[in-house]
Amino acid sequence: MIRADQPLPGQATASGQRAIASAGGIGVAISGDGARVIVLPPEAVRWAQDASTPAGAGNLPGPASGLFLGRDESLLQLRETLSSQGEAAVTQTRAVHGLGGVGKSTLALHYAHRYRTEYTLVWWITAESPDQINAGLAALAGRLCPQLAAAAEQDERAAWAMLWLQWHPGWLLVFDNVVDPGDLRMYLGTLTGGHHLATSRKATGWYAIASTMPLGLLDPAASTDLLCALALGAQDVSAEQRREAGALARDLGYLPLALEQAGAYLYQTGIGMDTYRQKLGPMLARAVDGISPERTIARIWDQTLTAISVRDPLAVTVLHTLAWLAPENLPRSLLTHLAPDLHTLDEALGVLHAYSMVSFTGSGISVHRLLQAVLRARRPQDSGASPPGRHEAEQTILLALPSDQESVSAPSDQWQRLIPHVIALATSTPPGHSPDDAINSYLATAAYMRRQGQDVRAIPLYETTLAQREQVLGDSHPDTLSSRNNLANAYRAAGDLRRAIPLFETTLAQREQVLGDSHPDTLSSRNNLAHAYESAGDLRRAIPLFETTLAQCKQVLGDSHPDTLSSRNNLAHAYESDVDLRRAIPMYETTLAQREQVLGDSHPDTLSSRDNLAHAYQSARDLRRAIPLSETTLAQREQVLGDSHPDTLSSRNSLAYAYQSAGDLQRAIPLFETTLAQREQVLGDSHPDTLSSRNNLAHAYQSAGDLQRAIPLYEAALAQFEQVLGDSHPGTLTSRNNLAHAYQSAGDLQRAISLFEAALAQCKQVLGDTHRVTLIIRDSLDDAYEAARVQQRSTATLPIVKRP
Repeated sequence: MIRADQPLPGQATASGQRAIASAGGIGVAISGDGARVIVLPPEAVRWAQDASTPAGAGNLPGPASGLFLGRDESLLQLRETLSSQGEAAVTQTRAVHGLGGVGKSTLALHYAHRYRTEYTLVWWITAESPDQINAGLAALAGRLCPQLAAAAEQDERAAWAMLWLQWHPGWLLVFDNVVDPGDLRMYLGTLTGGHHLATSRKATGWYAIASTMPLGLLDPAASTDLLCALALGAQDVSAEQRREAGALARDLGYLPLALEQAGAYLYQTGIGMDTYRQKLGPMLARAVDGISPERTIARIWDQTLTAISVRDPLAVTVLHTLAWLAPENLPRSLLTHLAPDLHTLDEALGVLHAYSMVSFTGSGISVHRLLQAVLRARRPQDSGASPPGRHEAEQTILLALPSDQESVSAPSDQWQRLIPHVIALATSTPPGHSPDDAINSYLATAAYMRRQGQDVRAIPLYETTLAQREQVLGDSHPDTLSSRNNLANAYRAAGDLRRAIPLFETTLAQREQVLGDSHPDTLSSRNNLAHAYESAGDLRRAIPLFETTLAQCKQVLGDSHPDTLSSRNNLAHAYESDVDLRRAIPMYETTLAQREQVLGDSHPDTLSSRDNLAHAYQSARDLRRAIPLSETTLAQREQVLGDSHPDTLSSRNSLAYAYQSAGDLQRAIPLFETTLAQREQVLGDSHPDTLSSRNNLAHAYQSAGDLQRAIPLYEAALAQFEQVLGDSHPGTLTSRNNLAHAYQSAGDLQRAISLFEAALAQCKQVLGDTHRVTLIIRDSLDDAYEAARVQQRSTATLPIVKRP
C-alpha cells in the first residue's frame, strides 16, 4: 500500500469527517482528523470496482424474530421517507431519536430485516464515535475484500469501503446510537447511492444533517399485549391478568425496553405483576436471561447521565429534582432557584432535552415517569442524607406556594398548576424520610383543595401528613388527631366508608380520652361519625348520635354557633333520610333562618341549608316551593363556588330531579346529562354521587319511555353500586329496585321478579320488615307477580309464580 501524509489542497473538512475520490485509478481519502490523505493503489481501486456482494450480505446484530408490537405504522413511515424520491442516486436519510429504551435500534433492526431484499447490502455500524464508524466501515471492507483485509490497516480498509459504496448503489447503512449528528455529515454528503438510517438519543443537532423521526411510546393496548405475551407466555390471559398487565404497563410508561425487561423477569421468576409494581425502581436495574446487564433500563440511563454530567453537572441536579415531582407540565419558573441565573438554567434544560431526558410543552417541562422511578430508587452513599434531588424538590414546592396571607386570594390557575406536583411529592416520600418542611406545603394545599370541594384529590396529602405526625408527634397528639379526622373525612367524601368509619371511630375514642367528652373537637368527631353512619345507611346508629351531638353543641357552644347549626342541619338530614319529614322540614327551616342571620345569605353553609330545604319540600311533593328554591340555590352556588364544585353539582342534580317530579323532562334530562358528565370528570367514575347521577339519568330516560338507554345505564349503575358500596347498601337496594322496574317495563318479567325478590330479601334483612323502602319493594314485587299471572294466562309460557 502507498500512503501519503500531506494536506489535500483546496479541501476543508470538519474533524471526524472523511471524503473519498478517484482519479487515474488511484483512490484518495481524507483522514479522520481532516489533516491527512490516504491514497489507494490501482489494484485496490480495481478490487473496489469489481467486488460484488454475496447473496444476503449484511451484518445485522440479531434476528427480528422477537415480539414486535405496535410499530407497524412507524415502519411504514420510515420506508416511505427513505423511498420517497425514487431515484437511486439520491440518498434519503432518516434519523430516529428518542429516550433510551424507546426502541430506536429495534425499529431499525426490524426495518433492515423486513426490507433487506430491497437492498444489495445491509450494513450495521455502531456509531457512538468517529472511530467506531471508521471501524464499522473497515469491517465492511474485510467482508467484501478478504485480500485487502490481510494487508491494509483500518484507515485504509475504511477508505476502500467508502470507494466501494460510491461505485455500488442500492445499499442500506444503519448508524446505530449516534452521539454527535455531525459525525455523519461527510458520509451522508459523499455516499449518495443508497439509504442511511441513523438512531440516536439526541433530539437536537439534526436539522442540517437529516430529517428526523421522533419515536414515541407504545400505545396502552399494544403495551398490554406485549407484556401479557412476554410474562404469561402462551397461556390464556384472564380479564384480571390483563387488568394487572395494563396497570404495570402504565407504570412502565409504555416504554418498550422496560416492558421487555419486566415481561422477561416476570416469566422467569413467576412473581406477580403487582409485586413487581411495588418495587418498580429497583426492579429495573435487574438483568434476566436473554437481556444483557448492559441493556437494562437503569444501565442505559446511567450511561446517558454520565454523558450529561460531563457536559453540564447542573442538568443532572435538575433531572433529579424533576424525579420527585409530577411527570408533566412543570412550569420552568419553578426551577429558577436551582441556578444562578435563567440563562444557566435554560442551558441545563437544553442539555436534558438534547438527550431526550425531558420534553418541552406549551405549559412546561415533562419527564418520563419511568425515568422518575429509576432515579427515585437511587440511594445516597451517606445513609443519613436525602436521596438525590429530594431536598431540591421540596424546596421547589415550598418556594412556589402562595404565602399564608396570599393562599386564600391566590389565583385558581396558580394552585391548579401546583397541585399535581405537591401530590407527587407527597406520594413519592422515601421510606424513613421525614419531610418536615414539605408538611407545610401539604397542609396549605389540602386546605385550598378542601375549600374547593376537592377533598378526594387531597387524600395522598392527608395520608402523608398523618404518617409524618404519627412518627414525629405521637399517636394521640391533637395535631395527629386532626390529621386522622381530615383523612377520614376525605375517605368519606370519596365514598370509601370501609376505611372512613373505623378511622372516625378511632379518632372519636382518642379525642374523648385526650380532650374530654365535650371539647369542640370531640363534638366535631361525634358529628362526623354520625354522618358516616348515615352515608352507610345505618340510621339506627346515626340518628341517636346526631341527637346527642346537637344537645351537647347547644350546651357547650350555644344555640346559634356555626357548629351547632351544622349539627342541627345534619340531624334534619338524617330525619329526612328516615322519611320523617314532619321533623325534618321545620328543623331545616329553623337552621336556614339562623344561618342567614349568623353567616349571611351567600355563605356556603347557608346555601347548603337552602338546598337541603328545597330537597325536603320536593320529598314532600311541595314543588311550588321546591323548584324556585332549587333554582335560586343553583344560581348562587354557581356564582359563589363555581360551575364544577361538588356542591354546585349537587344543586344541579336536585333541580333536575325537581323538574322531573314536575313532569318537565325536556329540562330535566339535559340537566341530568350535564351533571353526570361533570361528576365523572370532577369526582371520578365510581364516586357514590356519580353513581347516583347515573341512576337518576337512567330513571329520567325510563320516564321518557327510552328503555334502550335506560336499562344499560341502570345495569352499569347497579354493578358499580355493588362494587363500591356493597351488596346491601340502601343505594344499592334502590338501584336494584330501579333496574327491576325497567326490566318489567320492557316486558322481561322473569328478570324483574328475580331482582325484586333479591332486593326485598335484602331490605328486610338490612332495613327491617316495616321500613318504607321495604314496603315499596314489596308492592313492586306484588305488581310484577300480577303482571306475570296475566301474561301467563295469555301466553302460557311463564311458570306459575307465588309470593314467598
